[in-house]
Amino acid sequence: MYLYRSVYGSGEAEYTVERSRFIAHVSPAESPEEARLFIADIKSRYKDATHNVPAFVCGAGSEHQWTSDDGEPQGTSGMPVLKLITGEGLTNVAIVITRYFGGIKLGTGGLARAYTHAASLGIQSARICEVRESALLRYSFDYSYLSKLKSMSEEGRFDMSEIEYTETVSALLSCPEEYSERVKSSISDLTSGKAVLIEEGRALGRYLVQD
Repeated sequence: MYLYRSVYGSGEAEYTVERSRFIAHVSPAESPEEARLFIADIKSRYKDATHNVPAFVCGAGSEHQWTSDDGEPQGTSGMPVLKLITGEGLTNVAIVITRYFGGIKLGTGGLARAYTHAASLGIQSARICEVRESALLRYSFDYSYLSKLKSMSEEGRFDMSEIEYTETVSALLSCPEEYSERVKSSISDLTSGKAVLIEEGRALGRYLVQD
């Protein structure tokens, strides 16, 4: 079941305009506390920067939102970044835009555009995904089926991880919960019913949004 849109992983991007450097750092953040820890880490890494502008949106309903201009003119930096996040329909994401002033003032409109563009590049680097309830299926199967299962995974039918090699192969398959029966049927057809479903569970999964 679809829950919300977020970012797939960490992202970083840099943008220069009128000799000012804007460095975007983006990360998933499952709670305001996690977002604040990420923001604090980036600020500590860029203590010498002119500004470190943070923003985050958290909660399945985007109910936790916070930003700061960090010394930039009011409304020219933090709010444009926050609006970009919400405009993309993203939540559980934190962003910090670090600026090294290049000596040329950009004006209020220029600042807003620069921070928005840097944040957009950072989000592109982190990649947008859908968070869904996922089925976790741990299978044991003969080595002769491994290559085909890997091919099915690469085709996007499911994610395959935690592969262990003993007398047989065991692997954890994950897919959106609504596709679990279809995946089980595919595995059964491929192995003529010989693959053994060892364990079944549920978790949250991130699935990249195709451009």
